[in-house]
This record gives sequence, C-alpha cells and structure tokens, in this order.
Amino acid sequence: MTLQHWVITSLLFLQYLVISDSFQFTRSSFITPLCVSRTNQCFSSLSDETERRAAEAPVMFLDGLKNDRSSYDNKRRKNDTTNLGNLIVPTVGVGTISWSSNSLTTLQNLELQSVVKEACDSNAAFFDTAERYGSHLKTAIGLGWGETESLIQKLLTSEYLIDHAKNNGMKPIIATKFTPTPWRNSVQSVVDACEKSRQRLGVDQIDLYQLHMPDIVQPLKGIGLTMNKDAIYWEGLAECYKRGLVKNVGVCNYGPTLLGKCQEALAKHSVPLASNQIAFSLIGRHNGSQETVDKCNELGIKVLAYYPFAMGLLTGKYSKESLASLDESLASTGKSTLEINDLKAYADDVAPLLSEMERIAKKRGKTIAQVAINYVICKGAIPIPGARIVSQLQDNIGAMGWRLSPSEILTLEEKAQNVRFEGAGFKRTSEKFVGYGVEKWRLD
Repeated sequence: MTLQHWVITSLLFLQYLVISDSFQFTRSSFITPLCVSRTNQCFSSLSDETERRAAEAPVMFLDGLKNDRSSYDNKRRKNDTTNLGNLIVPTVGVGTISWSSNSLTTLQNLELQSVVKEACDSNAAFFDTAERYGSHLKTAIGLGWGETESLIQKLLTSEYLIDHAKNNGMKPIIATKFTPTPWRNSVQSVVDACEKSRQRLGVDQIDLYQLHMPDIVQPLKGIGLTMNKDAIYWEGLAECYKRGLVKNVGVCNYGPTLLGKCQEALAKHSVPLASNQIAFSLIGRHNGSQETVDKCNELGIKVLAYYPFAMGLLTGKYSKESLASLDESLASTGKSTLEINDLKAYADDVAPLLSEMERIAKKRGKTIAQVAINYVICKGAIPIPGARIVSQLQDNIGAMGWRLSPSEILTLEEKAQNVRFEGAGFKRTSEKFVGYGVEKWRLD
C-alpha cells in the first residue's frame, strides 16, 4: 500500500469513529466531508478494489448502527432522571386524573394495566394521583374518593410487575394528594387521610404526599365566616413525615409567597419541602407561573407541571390548519361542549407556535407533543402528562433522553408570548369549581 493509500484509508476510518457516535449517516455523508470540492477526484488515485471497499464500508455497518442507535436512544432515555426530594425519578411523570375502572362494581382496566407495564419496562413509572381522583361519574356527584389510588394499587401488584421490580432493582414511584375541605380542620385530619391513602396504595410509605391546593374552599365566606387552615395542613404534613408515613412532602398551586411560608413552617420540624405542582407549559407561563418555577429552582423545590400540553393544544391535534375537522377532533377526546368551545378560541393565536414546533419536531425526528414536554423539562420542571393508552405513554416518554437547544427554546418562547392559556370549561389553571361556586388562587 502506498503512503497516499494509507493516509486516505486512515482518514476514512477516523471519520467512521467520529460520526458513528451519532449513528446517523448515509454513504454520501460518510465520503463527502473528505472530498470537499474534489468530489469527482475523491478516489481517483485508489485502486478499483480499494475504492469499492471504502465506498461499501458504511453500508456494511448501516443496519447494525441503526440498531445501535435505537439501543443508544433507549439507554439515554432510561437514564434521564432527576432528583425529587430524596427520590430519583424519571424526568417525565404519568398523570392519572383520567384513570378509572371500566366496571361500575369492580376495579379493572386492561388498557391501563398495559400502560403500567409499559411504564415499568421503560423506567418511567412515576405516577401522580390524588385521593380525590375517581371515575368521572362518581367524582361528579362527590363520590369515588380514593378509587384511583385503589386502582393503581391493583395495577401495580400484578405478578409480572412484582417480579419485574425484583429483577431490575427498581420499583414504581407514587405521588398522591390530600384534599383541603372545610371539615378537615386539624393536624390529625391530615394524618388520618394520609394513612387511608397509604393503605389504598398498598405501600409502607408514600413516596410523595402533597397538599392538592391552598385552603380556598370557604363555603361560608359570603357571610363573613372563614377559617384559613393552610398552617394547620403544613403541620399535618410535618407530622406525616415524622411518623414515617411519607418519604417526601409537597404542595400544589402555591406561588412564591405561600411557598416561602410553607417552607419556613416545615423547616421548624426539619422537614424539607420537596415539590410544588402547578399548571405550566409553553403557553402557560404567565400569571406567576414562570416566576414560581424560577423561585422553586432557586430554593431547590422541584416543580411538577400539570397541563404541559395545555389540554391538547400543544399536541398539534387542534391546529388552525385542521379547523375543518376540529369539532370532530375535540369531540373524540371526550371533552365537554364548554371545553371544546374554549379550546377552539385558541386556534388562531396558537397557530404560529405550532408551526415552529412542527419545524423543530421534524428536524429532530420527534413529535410536536414531545417538543412541548421537552420544553418543560428544559425549564427544570417534571411534566405530568396524562396517559390512558400505551401509545400515549410511549409518545410522552419519547421526550426523554434529549434536550432542546437554547436557541430553539428562545424561538419557541417568542412564538408563544402572545398566547395565554387559562384552561377550558371548568378545568382552569388557577381556579376550581367546588360545588357551591368557583374558588381561585394566585401564584404571587
């Protein structure tokens, strides 16, 4: 072999080593960088046999590298974790507010069993629920308390999942919530509710126990009778922690001011505040949400973000371009007429943002929904999108293992700055229908 042959062959091999790290190339991309403007002369001095071997080298490796790429992506995704209190959790959670049994008399749902199995197989088994979650019919009439907690317990105790946890040295992580109500007015009421949730979930300790919202339910405030019990509930969280009922405590829908007061109250008992769950998305950064995320990042409190898709607006399903089928698309999701009308009102404003999200998604080989979730991850929060079927879960966790670039984030925020998502129907980002009316909170 001549010196010239040796140099060119060495360069080809070095280039293979460099670009194989990304596992994305074709034969032309393998050769072209070495040729620059001398494409037609690239192998002019090589023998026919050497040229053939050099040209076919990447083809021989291509199928194997595609498989390696998939394996590499799966490994990066499974290793994409973050700290939440004393837990290590996946960077994307699983919301369960829409989970319910397919039977009125028993707790069973085969589709959800498949979702749980897929989450465990994918190292993405971080489930967020609440004692207040249950079937829609029962919840609507004030019943169904604890039903979703019990359903999760049943789904997680299948023989397969028990063996899976043993063999993989990991187990699912569950967060649940305490609901403030007028009749819960003591520290013991928090402890009692926590114990019932623990029993329904079938665990020795609850991984994360959260207050569902500030104490806004005040049915007698119209006649001047109010009793704010936030401080009592904070004491209740501390007591649950000290008794070993929970591993971590958190809150939901707290702004910086209330967050500081809560953290100070818990610190008196040497109890850390692990998390704060709020509505947060690309179009849900106003009304104190972004300031709250920044404050939590500063204090070491992990933000859990619900409505990361803005009720589906950031999945691309309800784009302006599909207005002809928008009614059908919205109706197929089971949303109410009020929700459908409210979501349709966003179509014009959100269109430029969706176009940019689609551009980024195509460039990265991702979906629009994955771009929406990844944005939340990049801001230091854990998105908690819902998933009722396996394909939804798979799409959600496809947002793990990679990150948007700073320039992409900036462009997305510029496109989103004129859109302010407030919720739809009775599902709002800063208020809740509580039977006798609507109560609101502020992230200030």
